[in-house]
Amino acid sequence: MEDHTVGTDEHTHQEHHHHGHHHGGMDGFHDYTEAVNAYRKTFSNKEKVLEQTPDPAVREMLLHMQEMGVETVFDRFDRQQPQCSFGIAGVCCKNCYMGPCRITKKCPRGVCGADADVIVARNLLRALAAGAAAHGARGRESMLALKKAGEGTLDLPIEGEQKIRAVSEIYGLQTQGKTIRELAVEVADILLEDLSRTVPDPHRTLAAFAPKERQEVWAALDILPISVYHEVFESLHRTSTGTDGDWRNLMKQFLRTGVAFAWTSCLGSSIAMDSLYGLPQRGRSKMNLGALKKGFVNIAVHGHSPLLVSEIVRTGQSEKYQKKAKEAGAEGIQFYGICCSGLSAMYRYGGVIPLSNAVGSELVLGTGALDLWVADVQDVFPSIMDVAKCFKTTVVTTSDSARLPGAEHYAFDHHHSNLNEIHDLAVKIVERGIESFQDRREVPVFIPKYEVEAETGFSAEFAAEHFGGLEAIADAMREGKILGIVNLVGCSNPRLVYEKAVAETAEILLKNNILIMTNGCASFPLMKLGYCSVKALEQTGEKLRGFLGDVPPVWQMGECLDNARASALFAGVAAKSGHAIKELPYAFISPEWSNEKGLCAALAFRLLGMNSYHSVYAPTQGSEKVTELMAYGTKELLGSEMVVDVDHIALAERIVRDLKEKRRTLGWVQP
Repeated sequence: MEDHTVGTDEHTHQEHHHHGHHHGGMDGFHDYTEAVNAYRKTFSNKEKVLEQTPDPAVREMLLHMQEMGVETVFDRFDRQQPQCSFGIAGVCCKNCYMGPCRITKKCPRGVCGADADVIVARNLLRALAAGAAAHGARGRESMLALKKAGEGTLDLPIEGEQKIRAVSEIYGLQTQGKTIRELAVEVADILLEDLSRTVPDPHRTLAAFAPKERQEVWAALDILPISVYHEVFESLHRTSTGTDGDWRNLMKQFLRTGVAFAWTSCLGSSIAMDSLYGLPQRGRSKMNLGALKKGFVNIAVHGHSPLLVSEIVRTGQSEKYQKKAKEAGAEGIQFYGICCSGLSAMYRYGGVIPLSNAVGSELVLGTGALDLWVADVQDVFPSIMDVAKCFKTTVVTTSDSARLPGAEHYAFDHHHSNLNEIHDLAVKIVERGIESFQDRREVPVFIPKYEVEAETGFSAEFAAEHFGGLEAIADAMREGKILGIVNLVGCSNPRLVYEKAVAETAEILLKNNILIMTNGCASFPLMKLGYCSVKALEQTGEKLRGFLGDVPPVWQMGECLDNARASALFAGVAAKSGHAIKELPYAFISPEWSNEKGLCAALAFRLLGMNSYHSVYAPTQGSEKVTELMAYGTKELLGSEMVVDVDHIALAERIVRDLKEKRRTLGWVQP
């Protein structure tokens, strides 16, 4: 097996043995201050958002809330400036209580002796472990539910028969003579074992679904994971006091944890959800704040855990509870989506109107139109409680993992021992929404009159059926009808003008005949600004428009977990093209990414051999070595690079050039 080394380090003890000072002085210090100061100058502020936001509804709500004296994320971001240089550069260490330590010219090592390279690598690894845990934790809930539904101890229908049978075949399970519930249990057991394995053994989901070429690459690098639980456990262990002091070894674990995230936290969770709830179907939905309806019991679902949310939506949409709402004086019950819970419910049940990603949640509350806000896990900012109080909106939390002071709590317990109470919990929450409607009749409502229609529910399965197989997409790429395919995702970040980078990047890519997939937070601006509509074909190049026909040029694939759908399409088209993923004109783009899950997602696609592109820096500037590895060092190891440019226009143009270069290397037609 070829020997690969993660990172390089030319420092030797002998090199400094003759120096006239002790180790731990200024030797090896990398001055990151200039880079950090230059980066901070590019940050956005509330004034720029008001001037440049591509969504007029955002502008109206910001001005409205400003007049009312209600603060938002944009106000708090401005007050935090200038943000900590050490944190931006990644050279602040708080892992033990001899510190906190920060790396400066005066003190280039922490109390324990860790230098900037080690500290940056530790911090990066801990962040990645948190992201893997985030997707994995809420995925576990769906896996448990699938298992219990199959066993008959949880009264939920299993709607994804097609998915379960397809996955069972890929796993190599014996399917003949087995019921769908029996297969559901077997699939769930595999997913749970890959999530939590402690005894080293093959990772079954990775072995079954990952491209063989990639599996060989990861094996050669020795980054095949044991399980998500183990790799998160090990990542925290390695970064604990006085454990791993080799930045290269820390970054090797970084890559290993990224593989675990991709094939269990992400794909495994997606399999469980599609098995339980079925595949999304192409559909249409109203978008943006203008779709809010006066006179209804308005319930927003916010977060990432689909289990209880799905039951809440089913209950509220039932004839019984629509009637109860009307008896209370409302015209009915209407559901709205904030962040990923909304997207998941929307494409599975319909009638759920997506309004905003996490950063815009306060603006939605600021309309005064919401009677009940159902918050589960992740990307639920504590600040929503302050805004909700201003408008008498009732907030309920639904997970033991996520409580908010002042919110009412109707939830599964820590052990998920009360999963069988799901129907009762959903009823209590819907009834609480009706009560809140009755208590809020005098609250003034302000709704900006902006709404559009967006199409949702796309997947590799849809593409294969609609175009007569994925060969058609592979052929369209080869012939130049599609210049390339990208996945444009990522949470929003107030370091950039809110949603502007996502929208303007999409505009440039579409003009260049590039097909876009999207999911999660970045999909909100793309939906509400019209890119997920057939009308957006007017903004594409002629060749892409001719190929797509009646299909939008931006495919909304669901919530952030549904990056798995994008990777499935990338892999499927690659297989039909006869080329490895790393050879094809593909790209992963998260211009505005802002959290640990975003770090994981970008790495997952780089592990597949695709470049990732961003307008927000990871906190690595304090270490030249880690920065170099993240940007270029993975080119030899994985066949991919991380490209960062705070100018999103230049970034988009770079993507176009890189995809064209991929085509030149393949000898394909240049559109």
